[in-house]
Formats: sequence, C-alpha cells, structure tokens
Amino acid sequence: MIAGTLGRYFAWRFFKTIAGVFAGVFLLIYAIDVVETLRRAGETPGAVAPLMAWLSLLHTPIVAEQALPFAVLFGAMIAFLNLSRRLELVVARSAGVSVWQFLAPPVFVAAAIGVAVTCMYNPVSTTMKRQADRIEAKLFVGAAASPKAGVWLRQKSVDGESVLHADGRDERAATLVHVQVFSFDRDGAFAERIDADTGSLEDGYWRLTDAKVVTPGFDTLSTGTYLLATTLTRADIAQAFVAPETVSFWELPQLAEQMRRAGLDPAGYRLRYQELLAQPLMLVAMVVVAACFSLRFFRMGGVQKMVSGGVAAGFVLYVATKLVNDLGAAGMFSAAVAGWSPAVVGCLFGVYVLLHQEDG
Repeated sequence: MIAGTLGRYFAWRFFKTIAGVFAGVFLLIYAIDVVETLRRAGETPGAVAPLMAWLSLLHTPIVAEQALPFAVLFGAMIAFLNLSRRLELVVARSAGVSVWQFLAPPVFVAAAIGVAVTCMYNPVSTTMKRQADRIEAKLFVGAAASPKAGVWLRQKSVDGESVLHADGRDERAATLVHVQVFSFDRDGAFAERIDADTGSLEDGYWRLTDAKVVTPGFDTLSTGTYLLATTLTRADIAQAFVAPETVSFWELPQLAEQMRRAGLDPAGYRLRYQELLAQPLMLVAMVVVAACFSLRFFRMGGVQKMVSGGVAAGFVLYVATKLVNDLGAAGMFSAAVAGWSPAVVGCLFGVYVLLHQEDG
C-alpha cells in the first residue's frame, strides 16, 4: 500500500510539472506566432487583430507538438530536482526504494502522455493546421502552401514514364506552376524535356501552356499548348502538396498507400507514421535521460553542471533524431529504423548511465 501511494504521488507530481512546462511552451509559441502573423498581415484587407489571434491559435498546437519531447525533458528534470531539494528522494531511498522503483511512475506518465498525444492531440492539431492553411489561402492571395523545393511527381501512361517537377501551385490543387517534364519512352530511354509556365490536369492528360519542347537531335519547339497523357488524378496532385506533418496519425497509412499506388514517393508519410508510433518511447527516453542528470542531492552541489548536462544531452538527442529522420526520408534507412532508433538509443543510453551511477 505504501509503494502504491508513493507511486501515485510521484506520478501526480511529474504530471503537474510536465503539464506546466508544456503550457508555458505553448503560450510562448503562441505569443511569438501572434507577433509574426500581425507583421505578415500588414495592411492586408480583412486581416483584423481577432482573426490574426485566431489564426495563430490554429498554428500553435502543431508547433507545440514538436516541442513536446523538450517539455518532458525539462519537466522531468524540474520534478526530480524539486524532489531532491525537498529531500523526498532521500526519504524514499532510506525506505528501500531503488531508483528503478521511483522511476516507474514518471516513465508510466510519459508513456501515457505519448499515447494520448499520438492518438488524440495529433489529429486535433493537424486539423487546426489545415484550417489555418485554408484561411491563409483566402486571406493572403497567392499564398497557397507548397514545398519550398517544389514537388516531384512520377507518372506512367501509354506513352511511357514521365517525371514532373513543379515550383508550386495556385489556389486550384490541379494546376501547377513552372512545370518541368522529363519524358522517357517505353524502353526507359530519355525522349524529351518539356518546360511550361503552367500545367492543368484534365481527364487523362496534362494541358501544358507556353511550353518549350527539347528533343535530342532536334531544335527546340515552342508551342502554346502541349498535351501529355497521364494516369494521375486530382486527388493525387492535391496529396502531393500535403506535408506529412499536417496529416493525422490515423490517416497516414491510407495516404501513404494511395501515394504508392499513384507512383508517388510515400517515404515521408511512412516515416512520420513510425515517428508517431515511437513517440511514447521517445518521451520515456527523455525521462530516463533527465534522471541521469537530476538525481544528485542538492547538498552535494554541482546542480548547474547537472542541468547543463541534461540540456546538452537533450540537444544531442534532438540533432541525432533529425539526422536519422533526414536519412530515412532520403531512403538510406527504412521508415521503421529511422522512426524508432533515436528513442531506442536514448533509452539505452539513459539505462546505461543509471546502471553505472546506481549499481556500478
């Protein structure tokens, strides 16, 4: 009974601290986004302050979700340090409670938060982000979202295979701007290159306007309209411009499969799905890493070094996660390896250090 009471007490303390840190991060992100949105609005007609405040509120949840691991890291460090400062950890250890026993409640809390964020918070935040994109597309004319490096599409048709690159799209999802097409014949040999100002998707073909056709061995041909056969649909084109971070956890597997069937690259969506699946384990890793740098008694000094070490460890883990994710998106690792390996490595590192500190 004593162990159960102590476990619930530790769990509640950790949950309150993590929730408080996350709330502070959320408000800070919201304040910064309000200032940036008001600056961007400028003299735009209809961009009144209440609407800009609502738009920033729609932006904030998905950005705060990316900062959640750091909120858990700092919240766990603060909770551990407070327990140590008030000598509650000393009392627990004197009663025979090992480090693994009083780590169990915060680990359980972190895993529960990860499951809740993946299953419930993420669908809400992505829905709010898509609503914000729709408001911005109407409010800021010509500001429709598109990837900074454009988008690449691969298609197959009766004429062979083609690779399309577009810098962006206008308000209609099926109209691309600044289009480049590299066409290959049925044997896979390069056939021609087409540069066009715009490309509109019709039923079964692309209508390329103001096109220049470059064919090996022939002069460049300029034409007002060029028709290119395709099997892509308007839904395929619209999905190609949807960032994986703005897709709900529950929709990612279906969208990745649709992209694969359309001949598009689904790696980003598969990677994002694995990242969300691994999120509970990542939050557990943050708690274990925080414990490595927060269990020293206050009277022994060196608190500043402990906090600095925890921050540095969290930053290194964040950089490693981004690096592995980029390699996974590039196809060098499988989605499962890229999504799960940072969390697994973080947990193993924390367990190793705690074993060395407590049992070594």
